[in-house]
Amino acid sequence: MDTNIDRKWPKIAIIVLNWNKWQDTIECLESVYQITYPNYEVILVDNGSEDESIQKIEEYCEGTITVTSGFFNYEPKNKPIKIIEYTKSEAERGNGGKFEDLPTDRKMILIKNDKNYGFAEGNNIAMNYALSALKPDYILLLNNDTVVDREFLSELANTGESYESAGIIGPKIYYYDDPKRIWVAAPYGNMGKIDCGEFKGITEVKWVVGCAFFLRTSTINEIGLFDPDFFLYGEESDYCMRVHKAGYKMYITNSSLIWHKEPLEGKIKPYQVYYENRNTILLWYKNYPRIKFYIYLIVFNVRPFRLLRLLRDGRSNLISPMLLGLKDGVLWCFGIKKAGRSNYIKLK
Repeated sequence: MDTNIDRKWPKIAIIVLNWNKWQDTIECLESVYQITYPNYEVILVDNGSEDESIQKIEEYCEGTITVTSGFFNYEPKNKPIKIIEYTKSEAERGNGGKFEDLPTDRKMILIKNDKNYGFAEGNNIAMNYALSALKPDYILLLNNDTVVDREFLSELANTGESYESAGIIGPKIYYYDDPKRIWVAAPYGNMGKIDCGEFKGITEVKWVVGCAFFLRTSTINEIGLFDPDFFLYGEESDYCMRVHKAGYKMYITNSSLIWHKEPLEGKIKPYQVYYENRNTILLWYKNYPRIKFYIYLIVFNVRPFRLLRLLRDGRSNLISPMLLGLKDGVLWCFGIKKAGRSNYIKLK
């Protein structure tokens, strides 16, 4: 390996979190292993999957599963990919594995969590490992239901190196099922539009979506990790607020491209309704003055019209998780109930 790589290119740890979605994960991994950026480490966290995820991901790394995708051609030349495996407790000790002299696209660190710790804590476990064992300049949190462009990481790294004030950087994100239709681009307000080339350059934004979260290590060292109380949804919004309060800026670089398996039109699931409602209350409580929080709680959190809409649309099954989420959020704020995981995570 060229020893100049470390000096020329910042070291980046790419963290991908899997939970019962190995088909999505291996497509994401295959796209990552085909990028042009020369100095990265992949950390895959299996968050206590209850299916055959670990077995299938290991088979992919061995080269016995061929990934088919409309975004790339499968590359067998970098297989097998060597895996170093850790349990959660081993990863927390931060011992670095030995890959000898393998290139970046021939190795992977696999952390096998004993249960589902959620998006927030699952990523925290991997970030703690990366910070102690790998010493990267940046950490990228990447959803496993994404596919990335070959140049996407180079563009993110170039932005990070050019904008020292950047605490978080995000890419332009398209819908996977409609590859020219925008999910996230800067300036915001263009969701659902077809990209005709008008979204260019690097734009400062107020928040970055957690689908692809490119973090400077020094920012993490100052601000800390995700708040595990959120478990799922809202943790990235909370983190963006913390980054902003610490004086850092956030950017979208429109030349960094990924595709996300976000449905164009899809039915929201009960557990999503629960966590979104509960965690919105947590978010306001943590980040706003108490007077604003109480105004939000009393004025904006009363949702009779939403209840009527759910009944009108035949979605009465979402009323119970919505009300339970609101109740649990309020109980958390007053110290009556802990946040974190709920039984609603079982409703897939």
